[in-house]
Amino acid sequence: MTTGLLTHPMCVAHEMGSWHPECPARLTAIQDQLIASGLAPFLQHIDAPQAPLDALTRAHAPDYVQALQRSVPQRGYLALDPDTSMNPFTWQAALHAAGAVLEATDRVMAGSLDNAFCAVRPPGHHARPGTAMGFCLLNNVAIGALHGLEVHGLERVAIVDFDVHHGNGTEEIFAGDERVLMVSFFQHPFYPYSGTENPAKNMVNVPLAAGTGGEKVRAVGDEIWLPRLEQFSRQLVLISAGFDAHREDDLGQMNLVEADYAYITKRVMDVASHHSKGRLVSSLEGGYNLSALARSVVAHLRVLARV
Repeated sequence: MTTGLLTHPMCVAHEMGSWHPECPARLTAIQDQLIASGLAPFLQHIDAPQAPLDALTRAHAPDYVQALQRSVPQRGYLALDPDTSMNPFTWQAALHAAGAVLEATDRVMAGSLDNAFCAVRPPGHHARPGTAMGFCLLNNVAIGALHGLEVHGLERVAIVDFDVHHGNGTEEIFAGDERVLMVSFFQHPFYPYSGTENPAKNMVNVPLAAGTGGEKVRAVGDEIWLPRLEQFSRQLVLISAGFDAHREDDLGQMNLVEADYAYITKRVMDVASHHSKGRLVSSLEGGYNLSALARSVVAHLRVLARV
């Protein structure tokens, strides 16, 4: 297996204040744990390019993209919503984050990578077509999915989202689009308080109560997600990989551990091997306890790389 690890130094330059949980240390912790675990040499390390603007406007309104470009502050921070702000490096970081998913998709489709993980920030799954939200500016996975559909000519793309928060932005972009099937679980009721009211037929949303642990989540994957994914005959699988459902993460109240993320990853890989030729691209979303995040990413990558 050839597993790519895509990231860029600019993704560390983006920050929203020393108090903010979505911090540069998230990527540093992941890199440190990859080295400490001995996993780093088994990955193909790739610098993420910037996404071109036309790729962004497949998922986002052109006037929103233009507004973000014009909004870059010369110094300090510019608030986009109560949780999300830009510093002078944020726009460049966002371009590299989206670009990582595009590059990973290109390489997986070309066969030079079997699968890939994008260690990038800002995250993406709350970013709506015309609005930043919940630490997210550009919807990285949605941009990658549309790239697969529009550039690579795919007919069906699946998205798996295992963040503790509902990926409302991704759902809004793809609701009713029969080319895309999105499956997710998320804590409910919980931010962003969405995903339960009459979801579109291509959305498999599974709300779970606070305190839910790995046994229940594994059953959700096996009994609800996998049958729908198998029926869908997808040609590419993308993962919104949030690790904030870990029991040590204070931004959620679920009880997953590293072994649960490894199990979910293995099951999704099995799905990707049928119809999708194993083609899978994963991109970092949440995960804010630095130790739990780093350990969980290593567990995720060990399965992807079969190490």
